[in-house]
Amino acid sequence: MSNENAVSTTAASKAVILVTGASSGFGRLAAESLARAGHTVYASMRDVTGRNARNAAEMAATAACDGVDLRAIELDVQSEPSANAAVEKIIAESGRIDVVVHNAGHMMFGPAESFTPEQFAQQYDVNVLGTQRVNRAALPHMRKQKQGLLVWVSSSSSAGGTPPYLAPYFAAKAAMDALAVQYARELARWGIETSIVVPGAFTKGTNHFAHSGRPADEARLAEYEAGPYSGFGEQVQKAFAAIVPDDADVTGVAEAIVDIVSLPFGKRPFRVHYDPTQDGADVGFTVLDRLRAEMLHRIGLSDLLAPARLV
Repeated sequence: MSNENAVSTTAASKAVILVTGASSGFGRLAAESLARAGHTVYASMRDVTGRNARNAAEMAATAACDGVDLRAIELDVQSEPSANAAVEKIIAESGRIDVVVHNAGHMMFGPAESFTPEQFAQQYDVNVLGTQRVNRAALPHMRKQKQGLLVWVSSSSSAGGTPPYLAPYFAAKAAMDALAVQYARELARWGIETSIVVPGAFTKGTNHFAHSGRPADEARLAEYEAGPYSGFGEQVQKAFAAIVPDDADVTGVAEAIVDIVSLPFGKRPFRVHYDPTQDGADVGFTVLDRLRAEMLHRIGLSDLLAPARLV
């Protein structure tokens, strides 16, 4: 058996996985679930020796108690040197990187006009440019391996219902989803797969709303709160909470990621929805992805719709 085939066979049963934004929420759940499924998981987060020291210690305790390979690793997606260093550490320790789960993200809540351009830029930096930094660090290794998988945690807002007061977050997530689609086409001939997980709205089980950023322009915000949108932020959050079923379980997102990783090459779905609120994104994305696929057929590039098996 060749070395390349050996890597492919090993990766199918035990993958080396990097999960970004793994200190809490979807990322934390996915990292722990993937480790319990038998994979080597690098759960990345900022400041593992400072503000996230407790989270890193809890993961070490989980690894020891459950007998799993779960490793907290320093990675700030807003820093190219940090992304490069994290991936190089993974390669040094494990010899390869098979899967990247793009989960790191941040939410901002409030009227769009009251956020400064710099705040919008920060949203894009975390949710979009962060994935680019990590890709540029990891993809050279995946292309050399002639195999790999990118899992992108998107948002149903990109093709489903979009309640107001979440403009910076929704805009950034839509950009990230569009980037994921383009990467899928540009990596297919390298044998690198793409799966996009589309969660719906969750008001419990994650820290999205609790830790969401607020507008920096207090004067503009005050104008909205004193005008026809008085109390609107609370109205939106209550409306969100009302449509999320009581049994909505955020672990379903982590389970979807585990299921994707467990599938063999060529069998992984391009897009998976987990949306207890059923905001229509499954319908919207079905149409949108079909239109995009039809364009590739028309211009003779339909091979880009499925990754090639390289030998």
